[in-house]
Amino acid sequence: MRVLVQGKPVDSYPALPPEAERGSPRRITEVGEEVLRRSCREVTEFGTPELSALIDDMFLTMYIADGAGLAANQVDVDLRLFVYDCPDDHGVRHIGHIINPVLDQPDPAHRLLIEEGEGCLSVPGARMDVPRTDRTVVRGADKDGNPLVIEGTGYFARCLQHEADHLSGHLYIDRLSKRDRKDALRQMADRHEEVLARRVEKATALGHQLQP
Repeated sequence: MRVLVQGKPVDSYPALPPEAERGSPRRITEVGEEVLRRSCREVTEFGTPELSALIDDMFLTMYIADGAGLAANQVDVDLRLFVYDCPDDHGVRHIGHIINPVLDQPDPAHRLLIEEGEGCLSVPGARMDVPRTDRTVVRGADKDGNPLVIEGTGYFARCLQHEADHLSGHLYIDRLSKRDRKDALRQMADRHEEVLARRVEKATALGHQLQP
């Protein structure tokens, strides 16, 4: 499998990235919590140990929850930052983080909307079809303040759009009809305990304690 780290190809990469090896698990916020409903603050200080530690913690938390992406407000931190480890539709694995991301969507005349299944670690257990553009470009910076441009297609484009939504205070269920939103919340209620138990089990396997 080809691997791109921060948008650049690498010869090989471990299944569990070094960020996750260094990190500590954090609690994932859930729908209904206020931090998920406001636009996050711009990161203004780069290259700090605190920022690096947050990214490490977010990577580990994402892996414990079997996610493809995680935004900072999903670990109760009000900053414009997300991490990802996500395949595209061509089997390429994309890994990285991006700070202060701005989506550069195709113009409507060249935009293809794909409606496919989507879930969210903050709406545990639910999965619904959501329309997203089939490609996107995200511009931002890495943790040291270096400019980044990340291009995504297919499922990876969906991931980038989903995480960018989080940083603007939006959840994927906001894009659903009222009826479908109720269905998603019903799925969450039915599966919530099972999903959280799996996270505890995964954390234990990785040598960490996670509160159920």
